[in-house]
Amino acid sequence: MVSTLPPFFILDGERVVATESTRGPWSRHHQHGGPPAALLARAMEGLAGEGTALARLTFDFLRPVPIAPLALRAEVTRAGAKVLRLQAALVAPDGTPCVQASAVALRTTPALPEALGDLEPAPSPPEASAPFEFPFFVDPVGYHSAVEVRIARGTWGKGPVAAWMRPRVPLVAGEVPSPLQRLLVAADSASGLAVVLDHTRYTFVNADLTVAVHRPLEGEWLCLDAATVAEAHGIGLTRARLWDRHGPLGVSLQTCLVERRPG
Repeated sequence: MVSTLPPFFILDGERVVATESTRGPWSRHHQHGGPPAALLARAMEGLAGEGTALARLTFDFLRPVPIAPLALRAEVTRAGAKVLRLQAALVAPDGTPCVQASAVALRTTPALPEALGDLEPAPSPPEASAPFEFPFFVDPVGYHSAVEVRIARGTWGKGPVAAWMRPRVPLVAGEVPSPLQRLLVAADSASGLAVVLDHTRYTFVNADLTVAVHRPLEGEWLCLDAATVAEAHGIGLTRARLWDRHGPLGVSLQTCLVERRPG
């Protein structure tokens, strides 16, 4: 898939420079949550090493992430024989952390003759699904143009939606993203897919993202089978089952804040 758009990030020495492809819907100066989450996962994958897999990742969005040169910090906080715990942070030019992440990496070793449990088939495949572009972005270039989306089930703006997504650009210039990185580029979009509010009257911003996976993503496409609830007191949740063409591979959860737009 050829794209004229820039990658989400470009390496510049010890810094990572965000490009306009990361631009989110709420401000032209700030990023969508997907690319920085994938960038933090990249840093933690590099520390986890062979024979392990990141099985649970949580991202706390502390402040809007600027489209600017950023610093990455990552470390192993506990190196057990079977379980590793890691943490990472994405730091703005003024030294303030924007996103903090934690992860659990589990040892992988042959344990069963075959996978057991949820073998339900995936929703309609991408080629049988309707092309879609998020309608609430203002600038012509941003995250919405750097990913491809196809709706397999549901109607956008009217509740639960199952949609396939894949990035059109690399996460980091000159690199092929890992399956987990590709998954995380898309996973933060669940709350933008399963919409229950009028986006011209309300914002619905997630404060965090948790993803748990039991196997790697296979192929280019990730399907988010997402549903949202929003309470009258302004707190909402978006949950999603994550699929590829071979079946379910994990889940995601976002806690969200509902606010009325000014005016």
